[in-house]
Amino acid sequence: MTGGYQVYRAALPEVCAADPAKTVFTADAEGRCEVFTWDATTRRARQVTRRPRGTLHGAIDQDAYVWWFDEDENGSGHWRFQPFTGGPDRPGLTNVPPGFPRGLAVSDRATVAVALGDGRATTVHVGPRGGAARTVARIDGHATLTGITPGGRLLALAVPGAVTVLTDEGAVRAVLPGGDTGRLWSLGFAPTGDATDGRPTEVRLTEAHATEAHPTEARPADVRPAEVRPTEAHPTKPHPADGPELLLVRERDDHYLLATWRPTTGLTSHDWCAFDTEITARWDADGRSVLVRQDRHGRSTLHRADLTARTLIPVPTPPGTLLDAATRPGGDLHYLWTATGHPPRLRSTHGTPLPVLPTVADRIPGTHRDIWTPGPDGPVHTLLSLPDAPRDALPDALLDAPGDALPEGPPHAPRAPAPAVFLVHGGPADHDRDAYDGVVHSLVASGFAVVRVNYRGSTGYGPRWRRAFGRGVGLTQVEDLASVRADLVARGLIRADAVGLWGTSWGGYLTLLALGTRPGLWQAGVAVKPVADCVAAHRTTTPALRALDERLFGGTPDEVPERYARSSPIHYAAAVRAPLLVAAATHDAKCPPGQVRDYLAALRAAGVRHESLWLDSGHDGYDGGDHVTVLRRAVVFLDRELRGPARRPQTPRPARSGEHRTTEHMERRRSHAEGRHSQRPARG
Repeated sequence: MTGGYQVYRAALPEVCAADPAKTVFTADAEGRCEVFTWDATTRRARQVTRRPRGTLHGAIDQDAYVWWFDEDENGSGHWRFQPFTGGPDRPGLTNVPPGFPRGLAVSDRATVAVALGDGRATTVHVGPRGGAARTVARIDGHATLTGITPGGRLLALAVPGAVTVLTDEGAVRAVLPGGDTGRLWSLGFAPTGDATDGRPTEVRLTEAHATEAHPTEARPADVRPAEVRPTEAHPTKPHPADGPELLLVRERDDHYLLATWRPTTGLTSHDWCAFDTEITARWDADGRSVLVRQDRHGRSTLHRADLTARTLIPVPTPPGTLLDAATRPGGDLHYLWTATGHPPRLRSTHGTPLPVLPTVADRIPGTHRDIWTPGPDGPVHTLLSLPDAPRDALPDALLDAPGDALPEGPPHAPRAPAPAVFLVHGGPADHDRDAYDGVVHSLVASGFAVVRVNYRGSTGYGPRWRRAFGRGVGLTQVEDLASVRADLVARGLIRADAVGLWGTSWGGYLTLLALGTRPGLWQAGVAVKPVADCVAAHRTTTPALRALDERLFGGTPDEVPERYARSSPIHYAAAVRAPLLVAAATHDAKCPPGQVRDYLAALRAAGVRHESLWLDSGHDGYDGGDHVTVLRRAVVFLDRELRGPARRPQTPRPARSGEHRTTEHMERRRSHAEGRHSQRPARG
């Protein structure tokens, strides 16, 4: 079905707290992403779900029940579960209407909490596993359930501009504001201590660990602030009587730091545990130490923070990217590691057998390195992958360079400058990583240089870089893409007359905007599920993305129409000169199909040469067939437009573009029931 490709979600298996040998993970099943169990004792996997469009969201609770989200083509559905060894499917809670997944949490006492969105509001339901649900809160707009206490009596909810703590009856226990920046991330309750009985309990499941609360000034209509004053205090040694402890990440000025909240002491900022770029964290089983993962300059590091001793100790891991990491019961550290030239690998420090991810047996082609380009707000970081050249054509400086280092002094191309594809990441609150990507693999193996730019607005470079939108929404990022292009051309690394753009979601938006505002720089473009008309997208997208738009633009289209117009690709459609391939989805709620159709109509009216491809899916498709359809069409399109028959190099290539064996992982687009990273892209 997928011509040698496999799909999977790049995330750690979920571990049963009471029996760490039992885990749940997602993997390829005949070209779809599906949920599996894995028994480390027997080293056997069992497929749990078999859905025509695939399944992405899976989890396991303390009693070893396996959970997944059963959704329709529009992304709306219910949570279901079954025993680890198999059996009939059961609804997680009864009497719950379908909705979009906004979080699942199961306490040690089998109390289930789910949050579901309906496009207008988020509703939180609570009840016994498999039993009747009680509706405990309804919040206008977008909210995300991020945790439940071990005893099941308190819930953490990320609401616009704050984190709200609710009781299981829906009473507001506390509202923790994000401060001047409006950015505060909830990462879940400690696995020990509960205000209801004070007895330590085992690790609990929280499927949706960390999502970005979309900042906005509006208060939820049905969740009212409690009279709680956030307090700053020094951490003290916990006692069960202190009640549950909630872990958070706060943004303050130019750094991020850990924070905790208790009912008895309020909010505590751990100023000694601060980082200059984005972090996420997980509790260890002792409920006092925390595993902190930092994303910095396209790579990852791990630290263990002891909140009692106030110590921060590095945890050794290989250079590259940690897509996920967690301490398991017994002190075992599981992490998912990758680098551009190395497909993801699951690793255990205790040697625990873990599921085998689909992988690439052969060497990953290309030379991979970093480039830094001067810019008005600091240097712009680029991950550059160059196609292979004969070894005797490489200068000695490149042959002797360690790892991904770029030789000092005047750069030299390893061969004639290559046609290049700028692979533009989504978000904007995301970044390109030193991580394996099946699209990069396909392009480099086909003879293209691949350029991944962490433009202003990207995560991994600190709060000031993420907030740097001085030229305007989108236009700032296009300026960085143009600067990097000029730098690489000047270095002799890419061809000036053969440069294309390829982006998905927000990356597709930037592709369209760059083609229209800088038409002389690009020779081809591929935009997948893009924002094409900022005004129309704002009116028809999800509440969370409307809130994001209003934060970025400083208001609604009615309030600041000139800002939306200036940053909208449809405003520049007639100026596009490069041939363009647009792929869109008929059920896309985040980048709705109507505004894409309007953009295509504007291209036709202006006589711009273009192609379109429509997928019968939503924004976050889980079917590998769709991914491969787009990949093949895009590689063939770029090959034709950037090289043409007369200009193709005589190098070995697959029989058909994109058909070499590789692993195309499921993109971690912003889906609110998944995710481990504290900074998620809004549009993907």
